[in-house]
Formats: sequence, structure tokens, C-alpha cells
Amino acid sequence: MAVSLSAASHLLCSSTRVSLSPAVTSSSSPVVALSSSSSPHSLSSLRSVASSCLFPHSSFVLQRKDPINGTSTRMVSPKCAASDAAQLRSAKEDIKVLLRTKFCHPILVRLGWHDAGTYNKNIEEWPQRGGANGSLRFEAELKHAANAGLLNALKLIQPIKDKYPNISYADLFQLASATAVEEAGGPEIPMKYGRVDVVAPEQCPEEGRLPDAGPPSPADHLRDVFYRMGLDDKEIVALSGAHTLGRARPDRSGWGKPETKYTKTGPGEAGGQSWTVKWLKFDNSYFKDIKEKRDEDLLVLPTDAALFEDPSFKNYAEMYAEDPAAFFKDYAEAHAKLSNLGAKFDPPEGIIIDNAPEKFVAAKYSTGKKELSDSMKKKIRAEYEAIGGSPDKPLPTNYFLNIIIAIGVLVLLSTLFGGNNNSDFSGF
Repeated sequence: MAVSLSAASHLLCSSTRVSLSPAVTSSSSPVVALSSSSSPHSLSSLRSVASSCLFPHSSFVLQRKDPINGTSTRMVSPKCAASDAAQLRSAKEDIKVLLRTKFCHPILVRLGWHDAGTYNKNIEEWPQRGGANGSLRFEAELKHAANAGLLNALKLIQPIKDKYPNISYADLFQLASATAVEEAGGPEIPMKYGRVDVVAPEQCPEEGRLPDAGPPSPADHLRDVFYRMGLDDKEIVALSGAHTLGRARPDRSGWGKPETKYTKTGPGEAGGQSWTVKWLKFDNSYFKDIKEKRDEDLLVLPTDAALFEDPSFKNYAEMYAEDPAAFFKDYAEAHAKLSNLGAKFDPPEGIIIDNAPEKFVAAKYSTGKKELSDSMKKKIRAEYEAIGGSPDKPLPTNYFLNIIIAIGVLVLLSTLFGGNNNSDFSGF
């Protein structure tokens, strides 16, 4: 059972000796051996060691030795952080390479969705509430009918997990999903990372939380499933638009044709029935094709058709069919929200790996010299006015380059001649 170092201290006698011992565990975590007959200050020292992250992204395993019968009790502390930012960035680049060679965008999107889509907003406790917690890596959940075929996705990204062990599965699933959308030409997803993994198959959610493709009342079913996650009608329709990627295969979902003129030659593994003609390109074709219903080789599930039959859904579906920018904006927001559902973040604020535009700071580009002298300012003004400028008359655009050159020359001359006044010529 996982407990914190603070909680563990209450389980031990006041005289406890603490030592770090090299031990091999299944999680490659450092082992902290706790035994009797030592200073009462040991645990506070241990807490300091743990909080300093001398073993970053690893769990502390506490071993308590019973002084009477000699048995040991193992207790695991929380990790310093769920994932390492540098490894997340590197893993993203490796995922891009995987996408370009395996054309696996659709199944990686589905992997992230199905790990997060088990979330139940009515359950507060983690991980019972489900959501993006990495539970989909366990066989017990992979066997759920809605997850048919996702073992293939896990096999694709497992080498990346092995290469970057300081990334949680929960983060890796969501990183792969968002990167797949972006690499297919979709919007940039405002993601954050730091999701904590569940540790045992017993923590997997029960079967039946994911949507079905052909329920008796498709619109009601979609609302039952997505409202349980805390999503609304706009988000349901926007997320449905991700079906612009991928194919359905009868041997996995029971839906679709074995192959069509759009899928019989790949790319990637041939076969299946796609929702769109260019099923590896992320755009708003899904909505346009469903609306027109002109091609029998394109798939339309009952839940797809419901988007243009239900009055509320139809408002958004019609808009996205006409306005790809609106679809991209709403999809990016909905995808990011879905990816965070049910997750427990460490650190709590999450980890941002995408580089934000650098703010301009004038001091960063300063030469360290003092402000221009009044005489220099007069010279610059004279040059400005000589070429037609004045405080009340902006220069024509084609004069800007001349001004830059003039200023550069003046600054250079000032530096050269001004610096010589204080030079030491005693060597001549």
C-alpha cells in the first residue's frame, strides 16, 4: 500500500534507524531500510532527503523491520514528479518519427481518448473515478470490448516508454494522442503533463464507461456517456470530428467494410472503412461528408448520423462543416479538457513542455552602456529631419532602412572616437 513518508513515520517506533540501501525492485526504486535502535531525528532527515529529489522521478520504498519476528514491511512513497519534462520533449519527437513511418495517427488518438474517457465526475476518489491514469496498459482493461485493437497501439509506443522511463504511461498516452492530431494537420492542443499512473490492474475501471457506436438512441447515449465526464453538447460534437482520422474494422469494432477504394492500399495496414476520403488528414471533412451522404464507401455510424439529426448537435455540426477554424478552436479546447479528466497531477499545476513565445525584455539586448548623450540625440534628429522626417510627419516606409543604417554608423563612430579619449598609450 502506498503511503507518504510523513504517514509512515507514525507507523514506526520513535527510535528508528534510517539507511539508504542499494536494492533492486520491480520499479527500480531506491530502497530505504528502517530498523530499530536509532535517533528519533532520523525520519525527519529522511523526509528532507526525499523532498530534495536526490532520486528524481523515482519512488522511495520504505522497509520496516520488525524487531520481534524479523519480518519486513515495504511501503512506497510518492514520486517527486510523475514525468520528466526533458524526456517528454524527446518522446514527442520520437512519436513524430513513429507517426511518419507507421501511419498510426488514428489508433494513437484512440489510445489517449479511451484512457481518459472512463472518467466519472460523480466519483471523487482517485483512481476510482477513472480518467487519464494509465490504467489502459493493463490486460484487464485492454480486454474491454470498446478497446479492441488497442493492444497494437500499446505495442507501438512501448519502446518509447522503455527509452524514456521517467514518463508516466498516462502522460505518454495523452502525448501520443495530441501529437498525432497535430502531425495530421490538426490544431495545436494546449496540453499539460504530470499525470500519475495507477499501479495495479485492480485499479482499472469497470467495463461499460466508453461510448457504443450503435445504441438504440444514439443522441441520448452520447449525452449519457459524455455528460458523465462533464462534457457538453458542443464538446461532444467537436470531439466527434476526430473521426476525420482513421477507419473502422469489422474484426475489431464490428462496424465498417473489410476494405474500400480509399483503404485497400493503405497507407499502413490496408483495409477497413474510413469516415473520410483522406483519412490521415485532420480537417473538417468528417462533418461535410456526413452532411452530404454522397459516398457509400465512407462510413456513417448511428452516432455520427445523430450529429445532424439532433437539433442541439446539429447547430454545431453545421457550423463545423462550414467553418474549419471554428472546428479547430473548439476541438483543441475539448481535446485538452478530455485529456485531463480524472487525472491526478504531480506537480499539481502540471508540466508544460511546449515552448511559449519569449517575452521581449529590452534589458536583455542592452549593451550595458549609458543612455545616448544629448549631442548624439541631436545628431540622430538632424539625420532624421535631413531625409524628410519630423515629429509631425512620419517617414515614408522606404526610409526606415536608411535610418537604421545612419543610427548604426553614428553609434559606431561614437564608440570608436569616444573610447579613445581614455585610452592608455604609454606603451608607445
